[in-house]
Amino acid sequence: MIFKTTSLEGVLVIEPDCYVDDRGFFLESYHTRRYEEAGIKEQFVQDNHSRSRKNVLRGMHFQSKQSQAQIVTVIRGHIYDVCVDLRPDSPTFGKWYGTELKDEGSRQIYMAPGFAHGFCVLSEIADLHYKVGRLYDPEDEGGLLWKDPDLNIDWPLKNPCVSPRDNAFPLFKDLKLIK
Repeated sequence: MIFKTTSLEGVLVIEPDCYVDDRGFFLESYHTRRYEEAGIKEQFVQDNHSRSRKNVLRGMHFQSKQSQAQIVTVIRGHIYDVCVDLRPDSPTFGKWYGTELKDEGSRQIYMAPGFAHGFCVLSEIADLHYKVGRLYDPEDEGGLLWKDPDLNIDWPLKNPCVSPRDNAFPLFKDLKLIK
């Protein structure tokens, strides 16, 4: 299992060992001890599964007061995944990181608490699995406008399908972040 650092402290790309033969493949999608040895100390308390169709963009979502650590894995399909650092005391506050995740090899992305998360679907269908470090609280839900010109996220889609809610999120400069 390989843990790769990114341009954002607190965001890792994880490449599980994948054993492939003519029958298919096998991999460990989560192993507490190995993740702890890589510095991921959160206890994950909830697993989520989402499905989206091609050209859908979801994000940028976060929990405001009780932020969640996340591990995202694409079970089926191909996405472009983005994290934005919302931690006011971080040297990368307001910066973003994006990477492609596919079902081939089951590469994962880990985000420490304090990041907004979003993705867009590049395949016909994408199924995502999320492990999260805190239970979802709809009263604590926050969002950031996916097309914020100050963040200038380089999305690979020109005309994504975005929910009215996601299109109405505030700009980064207007967020009321809790320290």
